[in-house]
Amino acid sequence: MVNTKPTKDIIRACPKVLLHDHLDGGLRPETVIELAGTESISLPEKDSKRLSEWFFRGANKGSLKEYLEGFSYTTGVMQTEEALHRVAFEMMEDMKKDGVAYVETRFSPLFHTKRDLSYDQIVEAVLRGLKDGARKYGNKFGLIICAMRNTSPKRSLEMAELAVRFRNQGVVGFDLAGDELGNPPKDHLEAFHYIQRNNFYITIHSGEAFGKESIWQALQFCGTHRIGHGIKLKHDIMDQDGDIIEMGSLAQYVLDRRIPLEICLSSNLHTGSVPHLRYHPFPIFYRNGFRVTLNTDNRLMSRTTLTDEFFLAVKHYNLTLRDMEKLSLNAMKSAFFNFPARLDIIYDVIKPGYADIRKNLQKTGSARSNADGTARKTR
Repeated sequence: MVNTKPTKDIIRACPKVLLHDHLDGGLRPETVIELAGTESISLPEKDSKRLSEWFFRGANKGSLKEYLEGFSYTTGVMQTEEALHRVAFEMMEDMKKDGVAYVETRFSPLFHTKRDLSYDQIVEAVLRGLKDGARKYGNKFGLIICAMRNTSPKRSLEMAELAVRFRNQGVVGFDLAGDELGNPPKDHLEAFHYIQRNNFYITIHSGEAFGKESIWQALQFCGTHRIGHGIKLKHDIMDQDGDIIEMGSLAQYVLDRRIPLEICLSSNLHTGSVPHLRYHPFPIFYRNGFRVTLNTDNRLMSRTTLTDEFFLAVKHYNLTLRDMEKLSLNAMKSAFFNFPARLDIIYDVIKPGYADIRKNLQKTGSARSNADGTARKTR
C-alpha cells in the first residue's frame, strides 16, 4: 500500500457522503446575483467574487448570530418555484463535481413564503429540482425539513407534519435549527412527538453554541437520531485544559448507542464554536470510536466544499485514505435513506470507489519507484 497523503484532487475523486448541508447556505454567488435582479433585492456587492467574499467575511466573525445574517439574502432570492427548483438543481450539480455520491440537504419552508407560496408548493419545487439534478448527474439525495428554534411550537408542528406528508417523495427527516441560546429543543416537544409517532427520523442542531445540556435534551427529551454538530460533547470527555478525563455518562451513551455526530469543521471555526481547528474535538471523537461524519454546513457562507472539509482533516489531523473511507461509511450508515438504498451506495459506490483509488495510487507509486530506480542506475 502506497502511503500517499490525500491531495485535494484525490479527495475530490473519492465517493463521499454529506449529511449536514443547508440548501439556503450553499447558493452560487452568480445565482444570488441573477435571482436578486428578478426580486429587486439590493445586494451589498454586484460582482460574484466580491459577493462571495462578502458572505465569507460576514460569516467569519466568530459569532453564530452574525454568521446567520447572510441568510436574509439567500432566502430572499428563493421565493418562487422557479428559483427554488434552480437552487436545488444546481446543488446536485455542485455535489456531483465534488464527488458527493449521496447528500442530505435541509431547509425551512418558513423562510420562502413572501410570494404566498404554500408550504407544499415550496417543498414540491425543491424536490423537483433535486430529482431533476439526480436524474442528470446520477447522485442521490434526501431532503430534511427544518423547524426553527425561535418560532412558535405551532410552526414547528406544521413543519413536522409537512415532513411526514412528503416522506415518500424524497423527504427523509426533520430538523430543529437556529440559535440554541435561550431556545431549548424541549420547547418543541409536540413536533418531535409527532415525528416519533409516525416512525420518522430526527436530527437536531445541538451542542454547537450551547453546552452539553443541549445535546442531552435533544436525545432524552426529543429522541433525536443524530446530533447536528455536537462539539460541546467534549465537555463530557475533556477538562478545561483539554486533557482527557473519565468519560461522562452522556458521552458514553452517545458512543455506545452509535449516535452520529454531524461535524462541520469550517463552520465551527467561523461561528466561534472553536477558536482554532487545533482545539476542535473531532480528532478526540474519532480516535475514541464515536460515529463521526464530516460535513459542509453552509458552503457559501464558509466558502467550502466537502472536499475542503476532508482536506482540513487531512492537514490538521493526519487523516489517511482509510480514514476517509471510514468516515464516508459512517455517514452512509447514518443516513436517513432507506436501508436497501444505503447498502447499494456502500457496496456499489463507496467501497469499489476507494478500492479503485488505492489501486491507481499503487500503480502510480510503483511506476514512480521504477522510474527512480532507472534514474539511479543511469547516473
